[in-house]
Amino acid sequence: MNLPLAFPYPPMEAETAASLPRGPGWLFEPKWDGFRCLAFRDGADIQLQSKAGKPLGRYFPDVIASLAALTPRRFVIDGEIVVPVDGRLSFDALLLRVHPAESRVRTLAQAHPAQVIIFDLLVDERGHSLVALPLTERRRRLEAFARRHLARGGPVVLSEQTTRLATAETWLERRSGDLDGVVAKRLDLPYRSGTRDGMRKVKRQRTADCVVGGFRYATRGGQVGSLLLGLYDKAGLLHHVGFTSSLKADVRKGLTGKLERLISEPGFSGKAPGGPSRWSTERSGEWTPLAPELVVEVAYDHVTGDRFRHGTRFLRWRPDKAPKQCTLDQLR
Repeated sequence: MNLPLAFPYPPMEAETAASLPRGPGWLFEPKWDGFRCLAFRDGADIQLQSKAGKPLGRYFPDVIASLAALTPRRFVIDGEIVVPVDGRLSFDALLLRVHPAESRVRTLAQAHPAQVIIFDLLVDERGHSLVALPLTERRRRLEAFARRHLARGGPVVLSEQTTRLATAETWLERRSGDLDGVVAKRLDLPYRSGTRDGMRKVKRQRTADCVVGGFRYATRGGQVGSLLLGLYDKAGLLHHVGFTSSLKADVRKGLTGKLERLISEPGFSGKAPGGPSRWSTERSGEWTPLAPELVVEVAYDHVTGDRFRHGTRFLRWRPDKAPKQCTLDQLR
């Protein structure tokens, strides 16, 4: 691609916060329940990038087609891929897209086409990089881009925004389950690739994305009983921070075999769970270490000493997120 930003390009990320910032100078946007995506177009070449820098195009041929149908031949946009089902956004339908079979992906895309909700313009249709401009100017140009090229109700839509704190707080309190929270962005800052400066996110519930660093077998039956959760520190060590055992039947289906194929020591390179750290099939307090490849989102209540005080509640798998992005900063 002959664009001023190379693929993959680390997206600007958000620092987790307990509440929305007060005072002037902030833009608020809904945090949609989907996959973060940077979309690159240079003529007929279109590439989709996940937050972790991985290509997403094979899972969303409908998004590729929607972007190809736009008039501009060059751009880089930042947004969220979502899948509406019966008038609501479905994260489960989104997860189903991450499938190895192309035929299955295309069947799912025909049944429930994806949308892209865009909230930033990094390269305009003339091929000029906008990342050095403050958000106020990038948003102005994004809105002009949307007026010229996006159809109302189409598969590529412009995200809502407001500078009114009261409106953003209403989104947190009253919006439907389509909304995962609210993002606050500094209006005066450029696009800070790969950093969390000047951008905050407040979720509707206290959640964390964790690496599955190991598991314990259930007392009976030889199946998985609980997942052992880990988060990375600044030195790159994976520390055990808690567990989740609230796994529904559809999550447990096939899970034991999936995890056993990932068995690998040490599991946790930092603080590890109590008991022996050698993988074993003993139905006891022992735990089985895994290669740090799977990411799960869990809900929690309290944190004590960089650990979940109680067991967490399993929410969903996060194949769109890189394990190294799961850091202890989420718990602060």
